Amino acid sequence: MKDFFLQIQSQDNVQSSLSQNISSFVERVNPLQLPHETFVTDLAIIMILAAIVTLAFFKIRQPLIIGYLFAGMLIGPLSPLWTSILPQNGSSGPVAGIGILSDISALNLFADIGIILLLFVIGIEFPFAKIRSIGRVAMGAGTLGLFVTLGVVFLVASALGLNFMDSLFIAAALSISSTAVIVKILQDSGKIKKESSILVLGILIVEDVIAVILIASLESIALAGTVSIEGVILVAVVAAGLIVGTFTIGRRVIPPLVDKVASAQNREILLLSVLGVCFGYALLANVVGLSVAIGAFLAGVLVAESKSAEVSKILSSPIKDMFVAIFFVSVGALMDITQLESYIFIAIALIAVTTAMKFGGNLLGNTAFRLEKGKSLRSAFALSAPRGEFSIVIVKVGVDMGVVSAFLFPLIGLITIITAFMSPFLIRLGDKIIPKLSKS
Repeated sequence: MKDFFLQIQSQDNVQSSLSQNISSFVERVNPLQLPHETFVTDLAIIMILAAIVTLAFFKIRQPLIIGYLFAGMLIGPLSPLWTSILPQNGSSGPVAGIGILSDISALNLFADIGIILLLFVIGIEFPFAKIRSIGRVAMGAGTLGLFVTLGVVFLVASALGLNFMDSLFIAAALSISSTAVIVKILQDSGKIKKESSILVLGILIVEDVIAVILIASLESIALAGTVSIEGVILVAVVAAGLIVGTFTIGRRVIPPLVDKVASAQNREILLLSVLGVCFGYALLANVVGLSVAIGAFLAGVLVAESKSAEVSKILSSPIKDMFVAIFFVSVGALMDITQLESYIFIAIALIAVTTAMKFGGNLLGNTAFRLEKGKSLRSAFALSAPRGEFSIVIVKVGVDMGVVSAFLFPLIGLITIITAFMSPFLIRLGDKIIPKLSKS
C-alpha cells in the first residue's frame, strides 16, 4: 500500500513538473513577452515585419518606405499602442522601452548600418563621369531649387515658433526630394526614360550630393551651437579635401585594387572587399570629423569607377536592401508619435510651404536656364512633394547629437508618409494640366 501511494505521489510530481514546463514554454514563446534583451529577437521581428510590409505595399502599389516607417511606428518602444498591453521590460535607462521592439540601442545600431549601406549603393550609381556629365541645367536648377526651399522653410519654421536649430535641421531635411520615391513612381508609370525624367534624375543626383555635404555642415554647426563662419569654412575645406583626394588619389588606387580582387573570380572575396572599402571610407570620414554618410557615398563613387562596378552593385544590393528595410523600420520605431498631436498644424503648414517652394524653386531654376516650358513643368511637379531617405537621415543626425527637439523625428516621419502619398497624384495632375499650360 505504501508503494502504491508513493507511485501516485511520483505521478503527481511528474504531472506538476510537466505542467510547469509547459507553462514556462508558453510564456517564453508568447509574442507579447518576447526576450527583448536579445539582439536576435529584434532583428527577427524587423525582418519578418519587413517581408510582410514589402508584399502588402507592393500589392497596393505604394512606396515601401511608407510601409516600413508606419510599421516601425506601430511596434516601436515609443508607440502608445503597447503601453497598456506590455509591461516595462526589466532593463532600465536609455535603452529600455515598452513594445515589440524595445532595445533602442540596437535600433540605433541597425539604423546606422542602414545609412552607411544605403549611401554606399547610391554612390555606386554615380561614377565620376556621370556626376560630371549631368549638365549645367540639372546642376543649376537643382541647387537653386534646393537652397530657395531651404531658406524659405527656415523662415517659416522660425515664424511657427521653432528654435534656431530645429528650424535649420527641418529646413535642410525638407529641401531634399526623395530619390527612392520619385524613381519608383516614374518606373511604375513607365516614364523613367522620358526626357523630362532624365532631367529629374539629374537634379536628384545634384540634391543627393548636396545633401551629403549638408549633413557634414550641419554636424559642425550643431557642435558649435550656432552658425559659425569659421566652422562652416573648416567643414567645407575638410569635405573638399576629402572629395578632391577621392577623385585624384582615390580614383588611382581603389578602382584598380577592386578590379584586381575581381580578377580572382570569387564573388565572396569581391563582396567582402567592396564592403571593406565602404566601411573603411566611412571610418576615414568619421576620423577627419565628417559624417559617415559622406564617406560611404564617396566609397560607392570609387567602386563605381572600377570595371567591376556592376558586379559589385549586384553583390552588395541585397545586403543594402536588407539594411535599408531595417533602417526605415528602426527609424519608424524610434519615432515618438505621441507628440504629434501637438504639432499636426506645423506638419500641415510645412508640407504646404515645402511643396509650393519646391515646385516654385525648381520651376525658377529651369526657367533661368531657358528650359522648354513643358519639360520644366513636368520636372517641377515630380520634385515638388516627396521627402524620404535623406530627410530622415538629416533629422536623425540632429536627434542623435541632442541638438534638436525630439518631436522633429516623428514630424519628419509623418511628412515623409504624407508627401509620398501625394506624389503620384501631383504627377498625374501635371500630366493633365501641362498640355494646356504649354499651349497658353
